[in-house]
Amino acid sequence: MLRRQRGCPNQATWLHAEPPGGAIMTETPVDTADTDGDEDADRKVVEQEQDEIREFVKGLSADDIKSGNWFTKLSAQAMNSYTAKVDWQYFQERYAGVPADGIVEQRIKMAARYAALEGGLSAGAYTAAVAATIGSLGGASPATVPAAVATMMVDVAFTTRLQLRLAYDVSVLYRVPLDLSDPDDMWKLIRVAFTIKSGEVAREGVVKAVPVMVRPVIKRFYSGGVLTAAKGLPVVGKHLLQRNVIKIGIPLVGVPLAALLNRYTTLLAGRHAQAVFRNEARVIELAENLSKSSRHPQLMLWVAWLVIRANRKMADDETLLMRHLVRVVREQHQVVDEQLAQLVDIDPAEVWRRIDAESGDLSDIVDAAERVAAVDGDVNAREKAVISELRDHCNRV
Repeated sequence: MLRRQRGCPNQATWLHAEPPGGAIMTETPVDTADTDGDEDADRKVVEQEQDEIREFVKGLSADDIKSGNWFTKLSAQAMNSYTAKVDWQYFQERYAGVPADGIVEQRIKMAARYAALEGGLSAGAYTAAVAATIGSLGGASPATVPAAVATMMVDVAFTTRLQLRLAYDVSVLYRVPLDLSDPDDMWKLIRVAFTIKSGEVAREGVVKAVPVMVRPVIKRFYSGGVLTAAKGLPVVGKHLLQRNVIKIGIPLVGVPLAALLNRYTTLLAGRHAQAVFRNEARVIELAENLSKSSRHPQLMLWVAWLVIRANRKMADDETLLMRHLVRVVREQHQVVDEQLAQLVDIDPAEVWRRIDAESGDLSDIVDAAERVAAVDGDVNAREKAVISELRDHCNRV
């Protein structure tokens, strides 16, 4: 089924396009229980997946590579059947009783291992001549793609698919819902899997995992602008290819360096996905707990929004919390507040009026306000002032 990519102006991008050349790619994740710590088994898996990717690359034209359209085709192949098979239950059956953090750690290490092995196998393709050829690609026939460029594309496509699926695995394990037929969720996955600014890497504390000798190249690899949904899938492909040209352009790149770069870029991608989706899982858990413990779910939504709007600028975690809180309250209490949904500016007097109209114990409302204020870190002065006034109104009831 073809689904048009919405939200990308002037683009005819299809998320679920037919694969080039009719190639079929494996859609089932490897069970690490069979390969963990076994280098021969790991190599066998990597070589098998390289063969699948090689069939995919054979169907690419020079224009596909140069334009970035290879990513559009790869993302469709990589995720279509995969998302139908891989869910939280899938991992629970294979890692019974293991907490999500433990499974995520194994998935990241496995992916980094595979990326390193594949990088070593593909290292022979990286020459200055290949880097120069990429810029001059043209024509529409797969036959026009030089053999060295095709070999390089196997490496790029392999790590791209690996990191895309790894990010999806992490989202599933933390039970963060992603519907990849929804363009917004697809772009969220892409940004998490591939858009890592050096500042974000440093803030997450994962650069320490990278050897000092590799860090300058890693910084260059992740330099550049952040991808946005408006740019479209082909631009993501060009962006990813440009990143790998950095690796290609290193004179006399050898097997050890190619393996290290693949390993550590995949490791950083996995750690970034873990940081993003684990944080969202934390926010979702907070929303669910607030809803379960609330005796006044509709009033809680008004109070939560008042606390969040105490500052004119909202933090990402606050916006995320409100979105999930509205959803959970709707699902658990069948409460849908159209008046709140249509608000532009919230009037504190309206909230106090609603509180004063209630009777009984309102301690759950005060507790909710305090937890909402802390979702993005330390509670600031304006949030404290709102909570203090809230407490006064609740104590008068």
